[in-house]
Amino acid sequence: MSDHPDQITKPGLIRITTVPVSLKKLLEGQLNFMSEYYEVTAVSSNRSELEAYGQQEGVKTFYLPLTRKITPIRDLLCVFKLYKYLKRVKPLIVHTHTPKAGVVGMMAAKLAGVSVRLHTVAGLPLVEATGLKRWILDRVEKYTYKCATKVLPNSKGLKEIIVREGYCTTDKLEVLGEGSSNGIDTNYFSRLHFNGDEIRSKREKLNIPFRDKVFVFIGRIVKDKGINELIGAFVKLNTQLPDSTLLLVGPYEDELDPLSPETKNLIESHTKIITTGYQEDVRIYLALSDILVFPSYREGFPNVVMQAGAMGLPVVASDINGCNEIIQDGINGMLIPVKNEKELLIKMKELTLDRELREQLAANARERIVTKYDRLKMWKTILNEYREQQANL
Repeated sequence: MSDHPDQITKPGLIRITTVPVSLKKLLEGQLNFMSEYYEVTAVSSNRSELEAYGQQEGVKTFYLPLTRKITPIRDLLCVFKLYKYLKRVKPLIVHTHTPKAGVVGMMAAKLAGVSVRLHTVAGLPLVEATGLKRWILDRVEKYTYKCATKVLPNSKGLKEIIVREGYCTTDKLEVLGEGSSNGIDTNYFSRLHFNGDEIRSKREKLNIPFRDKVFVFIGRIVKDKGINELIGAFVKLNTQLPDSTLLLVGPYEDELDPLSPETKNLIESHTKIITTGYQEDVRIYLALSDILVFPSYREGFPNVVMQAGAMGLPVVASDINGCNEIIQDGINGMLIPVKNEKELLIKMKELTLDRELREQLAANARERIVTKYDRLKMWKTILNEYREQQANL
C-alpha cells in the first residue's frame, strides 16, 4: 500500500468505544492520522459528544446507545444495530476499546463477517470485582476475545494477566511497541509551554502557598484509583510537614465507584486538599506541581504517568502493570505496593524532604518517555499492524 492511498479505494476502519470521552482522551489524534489511510468511522454513545468528536478529528461517526453498566437487553439491541450497520458499510477492520464496546463490537463484527477484528485491552475492571459480578465479567471477557481475530493488551503486565486467567491463548495476543494505546505527544506535554510567571499566577489562584511542595493526582476521583489511601497518607504527611498541598484534578464518579464517606469529608474540609474537577488541559497543573501520586489499584497503561514524565515530574505509583513498565523504581519514580497507605506515606515524605533525590528522578523522567512512548511512533506501529492484518487475508 502506498503512503497516501487513493481516496476512492481506502478500506473501511471502524473504531468503537463505550463513551466518546474514551475516543477523545485515550485515542486523541489517532483517528485523524488513520484517516489518511482508511475510511474511518468512530462509534460510541452520547450522540452530541460523538458528533463533536467526529468534526474535531475529521472522521465519520455512528451513534450506538452503549452503557458502562451491566445492561444485557440493551446490549443485545446494540449488537443488532451495529451488526446491521456493519453489513451495510462492509469495513475491512473493526477495532474496539473498553470492555462494553469490546463485547458488543466484536460480537457484531463476527456476525457481520468482518475479516479483521481487533480488541485493545487497556485495563481489566473485573480484577477488583467479586462474586456473581466477577463471574459475569470473566465470561464477557472470554467471549470478547473469542470473537476477536487478535487481542492487543496495551501492557506486558496485562498480557500476563490475560494468559494467567485463561481468557485466551498467547498466539492471539500481542503488545504493540513498548505498550500504550496512543503514546504521548511529547511536544505538547512539555514544560517549555509555561514560564515562571504563569505557574506562580496559577498557584496563587488555587491558594497554594509559595513554599509548599505540591503533590498532584490526575484522574477519576474514585476508590479504584487509590484515593482513600492517598487522602489518608496525605493528611498524616501534612500534620508532620505543613508546607505541603495535595491537588486532585478530575471528576468524582459516585454512582460507579464511590469513595468512603470519611475520605469525601476530608477532601471537602481539609484546607490543604484542593480539587479542580475535570480539566480539559492538565498541563498547567503538572507544571505547578512537584510530584505526581498515582496509587491506583489497576491500570492498563496509564496516560497520566506518561504525561507527568514528559513534564519532568517524578512519580510515586502503585507497583502494578502499566505503571511498573513506565516507572523504573529509583530511576524516574518510586513504586509502592498496591493499597498500602503506609508505604505511600513513606515515599511521599521521602520525596518531600530529599530535594536531591526529587531532582534526580525528575531529571530522568522526560528522556524515558520521549525515547519509548512518542505518539507518532505508536501511531505508525498500529498502522503497521493494520497493514499486516490486511496482507494476511
